[in-house]
Amino acid sequence: MTYESRARLRSLGISVGHYPVGMLNAITDVAGVSVGHVTCIEGDRTRTGATAILPHAGNLFQDKVPAALAVFNGFGKFAGSTQIAELGEVETPILLTNTLGVGRAIEAINRHTLAQAGNERVVSLNAVVGETNDARLNDIRAARPSVDEMLEALAAAKGGTVEEGAIGAGTGTVAFGLKGGIGTSSRVVPVAGTSCTVGVLVQSNYGGKLSVAGWPYEAEGHDKDGSIVMIVATDAPLCSRNLGRLAERCFGGLARTGAALSNGSGDYALAFSTAEDVRRTPERRKAIANYPALSNDVVSPLFEAVIEASEEAIFNSMTMATTTHGYNAGTGKPSTIHAISLDALKRR
Repeated sequence: MTYESRARLRSLGISVGHYPVGMLNAITDVAGVSVGHVTCIEGDRTRTGATAILPHAGNLFQDKVPAALAVFNGFGKFAGSTQIAELGEVETPILLTNTLGVGRAIEAINRHTLAQAGNERVVSLNAVVGETNDARLNDIRAARPSVDEMLEALAAAKGGTVEEGAIGAGTGTVAFGLKGGIGTSSRVVPVAGTSCTVGVLVQSNYGGKLSVAGWPYEAEGHDKDGSIVMIVATDAPLCSRNLGRLAERCFGGLARTGAALSNGSGDYALAFSTAEDVRRTPERRKAIANYPALSNDVVSPLFEAVIEASEEAIFNSMTMATTTHGYNAGTGKPSTIHAISLDALKRR
């Protein structure tokens, strides 16, 4: 790795959108959400990791959260997607990792969840795992991160400031031919007489013709293929149907960055609500439940906010990432991916 001074987009004097950001400008501005990373950097060939997102600090299998997944182009693997579509809920932590690590991530989530008090009789669960392919910088065939390392990411999850850039599941990712990574952002919006927060975390690893807040960034080479996973958290009481609509709006932010949305892209967005009143507790699941929900007529500010937060989270994933030297598993040769130039962005 090359260690250099990096900055978030707003520290460079560049703002996206018009809604105010949360205190941390991160997915963890949504109360109860926690994020953990494990980063695997070893020798000349290992540049990978995992990132865990927990909707709340309790037992997710017992106290499930409403959720929905949106897929723009499905060239990828998103474990747990069919049960999310069928039931409209998430019952485990979410792990992001590399393409060949999905199976190990499922095993890590299984171990984590089955070990929790209250789950002693659980015999089936729906592990949720997203991925992008980091083989341009990482020996992806080397079976890292391991199950134990992914358990470390789950154990490390905490609220507060989220580390960004070439860390966790973003350690070996590439965006627009430049170093991608993990990025996050949030927005606070007035909805139906109250204030709601929307936070987004991304794993950027895709291509296109980069445009930063409407300004074209000229890189040496622009990729077209690649993938991105976007995780959306909100404290707004949304039903799974409207969470699906919220997730779909992430692709508006993705398009603003200049994404090619190519045949070879895997574009996924998962949204969940942390609102206590819509949490699917054991008691509510056994009765006729009366969940509060924002109506269709008032959710548009949330849609606009998630577009803004998704766009900014992607930029933060790049401006916080550092130039990385690794190994291209496809060619079997050393590889270097340079970070976006902060000086060029300041001069825009």
